Amino acid sequence: MKEKIQALINEKKFSEIREEFRNLNNVEISDLLNQFDKSELIIIFRLLSKDQSADVFSYLEPEQQEIIINAVTDRETEVLFRNLYFDDMIDIIEEMPSNLVKKILKNTNSEDRYLINQFLNYPENSAGSIMTTEYVDLKKNMKVSQAIKEIRDTVEEKENIYTCYVISEDRKLEGVVSLKELITSDDDVTIESIMNRNFVSAHANDDQEVVADIIKKYDLIILPVVDIENRLLGIITIDDIIDVIEQEDTEDFHRMAGISPVEETYLKTSAFTMARQRIMWLVVLMISATFTGRIIKSYEDVLQSVVVLASFIPMLMDTGGNAGAQSSTTVIRALSLGDVEIKDIFKILKKEFLTSFIVAVVLAAINYLRLITLTKTSLDVALVVSGTLILVVIISKVIGAFLPIVAKTFKMDPAIMAGPLITTILDALTLSIYFKFATIFLSGMIK
Repeated sequence: MKEKIQALINEKKFSEIREEFRNLNNVEISDLLNQFDKSELIIIFRLLSKDQSADVFSYLEPEQQEIIINAVTDRETEVLFRNLYFDDMIDIIEEMPSNLVKKILKNTNSEDRYLINQFLNYPENSAGSIMTTEYVDLKKNMKVSQAIKEIRDTVEEKENIYTCYVISEDRKLEGVVSLKELITSDDDVTIESIMNRNFVSAHANDDQEVVADIIKKYDLIILPVVDIENRLLGIITIDDIIDVIEQEDTEDFHRMAGISPVEETYLKTSAFTMARQRIMWLVVLMISATFTGRIIKSYEDVLQSVVVLASFIPMLMDTGGNAGAQSSTTVIRALSLGDVEIKDIFKILKKEFLTSFIVAVVLAAINYLRLITLTKTSLDVALVVSGTLILVVIISKVIGAFLPIVAKTFKMDPAIMAGPLITTILDALTLSIYFKFATIFLSGMIK
């Protein structure tokens, strides 16, 4: 499609480009525009209708949005941002450099400027920072017929009309009523008689992850946001929550891999930035690995006497790290989904202990048979390795489950207790247990 549009631009067949766009939705058009350079991008964008351009603009990459804002006139900027949904406008402004923010604010009306400045003052990643003010609000003494007329008259200005909010004169949230209830009720019925007073809401300063949990728990597609006096400030819609879930999951994956979270996409993040975000954890893990080196050095006499012990170190360390990673990943996921809480710590540890015992016994039995049959290892050494394996797996799984809960207790992200960090801790424990067993049970072989 890009090649076709490029050819039409070169031939200046702009009417045919418009015709091509009629067969595409706004997301597909934005994906197409993201592939063009500056000059072609501006040409194509100016071919869009006023209504279409706002929707397409909201889906463009920040770099393309900057190019367009720099290129269009003040009047075009005013029209463009007037047709954007308010939450999309806030998202765009947050990504723009200061000189373009000034241009945008200059070309918005005083009411919008006030709201924009208010939204930008909410804490980052809070409910207030992702909400929109484009909701339907009704009064409880309204008749159903009046409410439906109100929705018809303002529908173009609202992002969501399927849930309406009943507010008092001082804007306190008193109830909610769905569009379905409105259109199935008699015209002369009052809103107060059909509104639902049993509703859930979020506070403007609540973290966006808390908001996502509420929407998931109550199976909502929209959530009202209120202040400490229960005055309605805005709403958060499901499309914004999907973005939040993606962002939070990405942060967790990065932390579990020992990488500082990044906001840019992979290809748009410079090599220097990536190196800076990865090197801190690598340095910490590298230095912490000196503990394992010291443990090995302190048992040099054991290794020199029973050289074969060294060959089993990688297997034991890998198994311990993998066992701990399994538990930590499972518990971190359960914590993020709300399946378990901090108060469930003893239930979690009990379950992980029982699980680890079963796994450890099976692994040790398989390993023992492997050593005495395939590698012809002596029975004493095979028993030490297999006995170590049992203890290592049990301890690794319990610690792997315990550390994320500790992190959660101290208001830290549990994901930092996964991956490389927990593996480094367990490596040191594994070696200590292994050499202690060897010292006790192979004393006759050690000179």
